[in-house]
Amino acid sequence: MITVIKNTRVLQTKAPTAVLEDQDIVIENDIIKEVGKGIAGNYKADKVIDGTGKTVMPGFICAHHHYYSGLSRAMLISAGPQTDLIQILKEWWWRLDRALDEESLYYSSLICSLDAIRNGTTTCIDHHESPNYITGSLSALARGMEETGLRGITAYGITDRNYGMKEIKEGVEEGIRFAKEVDARKARGENVLCEAMVGGHAPFTIPEEGMEMLADSAKITGRGMHLHVAEGEYDEVWSHHFYNMDIMDRLDKHGLLNDKTLLVHGIYLNEHEIELMNERGCYIAHNPRSNMNNQVGINHNLPKMKNLVLGTDGCGSNMFEESKIAFLKNRDAKMPYWPGDYLNALTHANDFVEKYFPGRFGRIEAGYKADLDILNYKNPTPLVAENIGGHLVWGMSSNIVESVFVNGRLVYEDHKFVGIDENEIYAKAAEVAKRLWQRTDMLPPDGTSGIVR
Repeated sequence: MITVIKNTRVLQTKAPTAVLEDQDIVIENDIIKEVGKGIAGNYKADKVIDGTGKTVMPGFICAHHHYYSGLSRAMLISAGPQTDLIQILKEWWWRLDRALDEESLYYSSLICSLDAIRNGTTTCIDHHESPNYITGSLSALARGMEETGLRGITAYGITDRNYGMKEIKEGVEEGIRFAKEVDARKARGENVLCEAMVGGHAPFTIPEEGMEMLADSAKITGRGMHLHVAEGEYDEVWSHHFYNMDIMDRLDKHGLLNDKTLLVHGIYLNEHEIELMNERGCYIAHNPRSNMNNQVGINHNLPKMKNLVLGTDGCGSNMFEESKIAFLKNRDAKMPYWPGDYLNALTHANDFVEKYFPGRFGRIEAGYKADLDILNYKNPTPLVAENIGGHLVWGMSSNIVESVFVNGRLVYEDHKFVGIDENEIYAKAAEVAKRLWQRTDMLPPDGTSGIVR
């Protein structure tokens, strides 16, 4: 299958940045075969797209998402006080995740994936928890991603907060089971769009035995760990109180810090922990909208974090919006971070994705994966290599996303999903969400009661 995009503008958003005019892009199956002026005539194309007046750029990556939140938008439930992070978790998110079943999780995945594609996000890295539906949950998430054509990675976040070590054991088993499922599919030659990681909720809900099991599962599967750290001060205090160690030292003791590790938030990590994280090559996901919503504070250490990437923590998957808010929040806090810095964080996630998928990601060049967006962006000022980040923050938005390719497949064309009835999915999702809200509303914040397993 050969697809050609003719006479378009190409944005190279990953360093070295570039703006190339009047380019033809040739895609063969899932790979960009050639990019250049006037080359379209050299190929017998199965599909030709006129890119005149359009801009093509690599698709965005949401480096930290919670797909289980897909049906929580404007959720109506009775909730108690939410004056700190732990109360927010107990009154809202930990009740929701206990109410999830297979149907609601599958539709959450569909909705999150459709929203991602519509907003020009071609890969989502998901972190999941559903303590009353653990076995098979990652497969349900993967099904929703792959049916829409989105690329993804998912992990089960082990925790003891509801059912103790029984819950941790089941979560570890699910992570291993899903990784083996992915490996078996790849061995059969299947096109796998959803990869596996191993996961943990946060260090304050994982005892030492759980950490050992998490480390073992990483070795068994060959995957890295996806874990929240120091989102609030509570996590650090807990580690000091019960283990007399910084969080990073505790993780490092178990061999969990490496270049396949994705850590999340890190707002309250100290200088030593940041140095250790950087030394081990870990990636750290910044989630500004979620931080603001949960009132956990601002991360003043972003410039010190080497492998910084950008996520949403479940607040949708619109990376145009996330980067704008990230920039403006940091400007308000007098932080020395500029639009180009957020462009670097967005594109740096491609390096992480390459650790889980074969191939190269993040540039419109021969040999790279064809995960890309076609934009209808009318710039009233010059758009050049040096100011792509400025246009991202001050001019671009998800409204300009016209078409999207994932793995060489056109999944969204002229503002319409290809081969998917989105109206039917959204109507069904609203019915499923109503039932999910009712179950959530009946659950108390104490995870040890409310549902008998």
